[in-house]
Amino acid sequence: MIDKCLCKLISEEEIDKILGQLPTDDTIAKLAEFFKVFGDPSRLKLLYFLSRSELCVADLASLAKMGQSAVSHQLKTLRLSRFVKTRKEGTVVYYSLEDMHIQSLFDVALEHIGEEV
Repeated sequence: MIDKCLCKLISEEEIDKILGQLPTDDTIAKLAEFFKVFGDPSRLKLLYFLSRSELCVADLASLAKMGQSAVSHQLKTLRLSRFVKTRKEGTVVYYSLEDMHIQSLFDVALEHIGEEV
C-alpha cells in the first residue's frame, strides 16, 4: 500500500493500473542505457548529420571537424546501440540512421529544445 498524499487522492484501482503498466526493471535499465547514448555532444552531431543524409566516415569527419578514428569510435557506439546501420558499397561503408524511431526521437528532442524560453 502506498501512503496517501493530502494534496490528491487517486483510487486504489488507478494505483494498481499504473503499477501494472510499469516496465520491468530490465526494460528500465535498457531504457537508461539507450538514453545515455544521447548524452554525448559528438554523437549528437553525428546523429544530426545522419538524420539529413547517408554518409561515410570521411564525410562525417569533415562535417563534424573530427578525426576519422574519433568518428569511427563514436559510430561503433551508435551501431552497437542500434542507432545507426551500415551499407557497404565496394570498399566504402555508408552510415545511416537505424530506423524512423531514431529520426523521430531526434526531431522531437530538437523541437522540444527549440521551445525553451
